[in-house]
Amino acid sequence: MDSQKEALQRIITTLANKNEELHNFIETLSHSLAGLQVNTTQVVSDLEEEFDTMFSILDEMKESMTNTIKQEQARKSHELQNQLTQSTNALESAEELLEFANNALDIRDEEEFAKAARQIKDRVTMAPAFRLTMKPKATDNMTHLMVDFSQERQILQNLKFLPVPRAPEIDVQDCLVVDNTVTVSWKMPVEDSKIDHYILEFRKSNHEGLPRVKDEHSWEVVDSIKTTEYSLTGLNFDSKFMNFRVRACNKAAAGEYSDPVTLETRAFNFSFDSTSSHLNLKVDDRSVEWDPQGGKGLESKIKGKENKGSAHLTNLKNMSRSGTPSPKRVSATRSPAVRGGRDRFTGESYTVLGDTSIDYGQHYWEVKALKDGKSYSIGVAFKNLGKFDQLGKTNTSWCIHINNWLQNSFAAKHNNKAKTLEVIVPDRIGIYCDMDGGQLSFYNAENKQLLHTFKTKFSQPVVPAFMVWCGGLTLSTGLQVPSAVKSLQKTENGVGGSNSSINSMPQ
Repeated sequence: MDSQKEALQRIITTLANKNEELHNFIETLSHSLAGLQVNTTQVVSDLEEEFDTMFSILDEMKESMTNTIKQEQARKSHELQNQLTQSTNALESAEELLEFANNALDIRDEEEFAKAARQIKDRVTMAPAFRLTMKPKATDNMTHLMVDFSQERQILQNLKFLPVPRAPEIDVQDCLVVDNTVTVSWKMPVEDSKIDHYILEFRKSNHEGLPRVKDEHSWEVVDSIKTTEYSLTGLNFDSKFMNFRVRACNKAAAGEYSDPVTLETRAFNFSFDSTSSHLNLKVDDRSVEWDPQGGKGLESKIKGKENKGSAHLTNLKNMSRSGTPSPKRVSATRSPAVRGGRDRFTGESYTVLGDTSIDYGQHYWEVKALKDGKSYSIGVAFKNLGKFDQLGKTNTSWCIHINNWLQNSFAAKHNNKAKTLEVIVPDRIGIYCDMDGGQLSFYNAENKQLLHTFKTKFSQPVVPAFMVWCGGLTLSTGLQVPSAVKSLQKTENGVGGSNSSINSMPQ
């Protein structure tokens, strides 16, 4: 009976998976069918635009060449007309002289004849007909302005569609995910010299395996990539995976997308847990600030209220009208079961915890202090940290403490023991927690200088922990363990100076 149930359960699981695959495939087909009409219309529009551009260029060339021919015609006409006028005047003068010479032949008086002959000779010397160059200054042909479109005509007659580029291939083995940077590499199945550029699309996802047609995240686009590799930097890995696909483009068309790939982008993500914060802390998901007015009037309204029903809600509404707590804290306080009456930490334990525990693995996050901060602590603690406990003063918490009040101090604290750190307090501090290796390290987040290391074997899960008195902190999560930190962890043995460690016994 049990074996039959197991077999039936396997069949049901297989059918469910197949149904999901078919559902995704149908969505893919529907998406492709809808896109086909859109793409066809776009291709026709692009083709018409290309031909209109070609016609426009030919019209411009025709107008320009026609103007050049007309200008040349005007110049040659002017020069030939001047030569014609000069020649006509010279001919008239020559005919007059010829007539005078013929008449001179009839003169019988020798003296008169000699006088006429000298005049004719002088006039012949000065005659314009003998000074003119008997060659036209311009020809009547325009052959040097003619154009030969025979080759271009043949090219146009042989014009064919530029082939749509084939889909590139992304090799997961060549892709790199490190330091919150993803480098994607691809290649073309057949070398194509006409590829102009590539388009890379990516999106975050929490689903492993092949990307789904519909996902909670939309595709983002990087256009005009000229090489077959691209790096996305400064990413926040707030999802477990990222999908990537790429397409090649030539001057005419964009090709098909490559087969999409999914790369793992796991990182430690958490927020401040507002339900665990001290009354004097104003908490947001990624920031915590000191609020000296946060506890006034609130405790008196909560104390002695045994009835947690309507009377409690009425008091909270009154508190909201007073404007004392922030809206986020008010809304959270309305649920005592979730909020715990806002007394998770009290007294001088100005503490707030992270909302996600660390059970195993290596994790990294960063914290930046506001400039007006007087005192704050950063570290980890067991979940059962006492409501009056301050970080570093118990055997269940590890931290570094910065004090800018009256006198400056920078120290690593655990179990009420402190070690002064002889380094400058950085603007941003990176925290590395290796649960498996039993190590908690603090770094200058800018240059990855090691500030301090605790070595211990954590006997139970820990949560990020923070104390703030005056000022505030901002939190950066979704970060991978930096490669520089990984390298330092391989060689760091906790020896000497600020890099020394406080060893603690398992708790």
